[in-house]
Amino acid sequence: MVITYPYRTGLYVNLTNRCPCACEFCLRRNGPGVNGTDSLWLEREPTVEEVLADLDARSLGDFSELVFCGYGEPTERLDVLLAAARHAKETKPDLKVRINTNGLSDLIHGGPTASRLKGLVDVVSISLNASDPERYREICHPKFGLGSWQAMIDFAQSCKAYVPDVVMTIVDSPVTTPEEQAKCRAITDRIGVRLRIRPYENLGVEPSASAR
Repeated sequence: MVITYPYRTGLYVNLTNRCPCACEFCLRRNGPGVNGTDSLWLEREPTVEEVLADLDARSLGDFSELVFCGYGEPTERLDVLLAAARHAKETKPDLKVRINTNGLSDLIHGGPTASRLKGLVDVVSISLNASDPERYREICHPKFGLGSWQAMIDFAQSCKAYVPDVVMTIVDSPVTTPEEQAKCRAITDRIGVRLRIRPYENLGVEPSASAR
């Protein structure tokens, strides 16, 4: 079972395969892992003790950051995530901690969650993916329905009060035109967070017709 894995200069943490979205361009559609890792599909979710033991087996000083990003939405297991982040900070206080998330944590947990990140998370990277609720639903297929997009925007705004660096991302892919990118940039400018355009990693799976 792959709990942590090195990728580029970071150490990534794979907590769950659960996710409330089924994005058209998700890497999960392409294969079982990334960058030559063993399968990131979990037979079961690791316990908090297993996650901490896996971190202890690594030399955290070898990595530039700890990133919660696997084959599922990390905030599905927010308690375990925060326990691991706290453990990492106690072990190596200057280690940067980042969460890659779809931003639906508040819907997952039925209430505000951004304040719980304070002092433990340095960067939150939120998948914006679309400039309006309808388009977001078409390409991300959130189980929470049309209100998911606004909940994600609200979560990003809330994170600004508790996390030093809040980033929103879109994918530079066939589903994201220059016009759409410009609309997304206007949104991030309005709410005061950074926008990053991520490269489209096409490993042979094309977006479905509904997303083109």
